[in-house]
This record gives sequence, structure tokens and C-alpha cells, in this order.
Amino acid sequence: MIPHTTALRRNAPGPFDDEVMLDYEGRLLRRKRLACRSGDFLVDLAEVTSLEDGDAFELTDGRRIAVRAAPEPVLEIRGHLARLAWHIGNRHTPCRIEADRLIIRQDHVLEAMLVRLGAQVIRKMLPFRPEGGAYGHGRTFGHDHAPAPQQPHGHDQSREHA
Repeated sequence: MIPHTTALRRNAPGPFDDEVMLDYEGRLLRRKRLACRSGDFLVDLAEVTSLEDGDAFELTDGRRIAVRAAPEPVLEIRGHLARLAWHIGNRHTPCRIEADRLIIRQDHVLEAMLVRLGAQVIRKMLPFRPEGGAYGHGRTFGHDHAPAPQQPHGHDQSREHA
């Protein structure tokens, strides 16, 4: 029988028996078969979960498998960061915010917009670990563009994508 886990430990201390490399999309899961050097295992979590680099699975066979953010195509953005971050956030795009740069997943439409706004944009391969935000671990869980009746959304949709 393939080892499995229902246990995820956040920001788990080592040592680990192995690691599994997952990109940003791959780190959002509930049930999935994953592979690492020491063998496959089945993840069976209670709900869809956004995994972070440094989390770990505890398997039924006793192994501890660390989650690592895999390198993937990203855009490194430099320039007037506050202004650029506002435009990125206005499009609900996950973003890594650092002192001297912003990092988003590669997107040719956003890249063109950022260049038009004066940003210096460099394509790179890096692990993508966006800011966690107020509602989830780097995800925008629960955010919908259809405002509830009698509950304004908080920003003007007609101007947002103009």
C-alpha cells in the first residue's frame, strides 16, 4: 500500500527524510499523489490547502517530507515599487514584495502594462512565494467580483480593467 498523509505541519523544523518540489499551482491541493526521491505518497487533506515552502507532510510509514517551492517562470520588477504594487494588486495578482523588487508569475499582459508604467522587468526562474495576505497563504480565497446585494465590493469594477 502506498504511504499517505492527512497531517501537514506548518513551518516544520527539520530534519526531513526527503522533499517534494512543487510550483505555485502545485502547492494548492487537497488530494493528490506526489513523488519524491524516496517514493510516491498520497496526500489526503481535510480541505483544499495552500502549502508553503517549509511545510512538511508526516507519512504513515514514518517519513517526514518537506515541501519546497520549485523554480518557475517569474517577472522581477524594479522601479517605483509602491505605484507598481498598486497596479499589480488592483488586478488581484499574487505578488512577492521585497525591499527593492516585486516578483510575480510570468504574464505577458502584466509585463507589457508594467513596462508602460516605467518598470524594469526581468524574466527569471525562481521559486514563487507570494505574500500571504489577509485571507490566505498567498491566495485570494473567498474573493469574488460579484458584490453581494446591499454589500459594496469596495472598488469600482468599471474602471479597474480600463
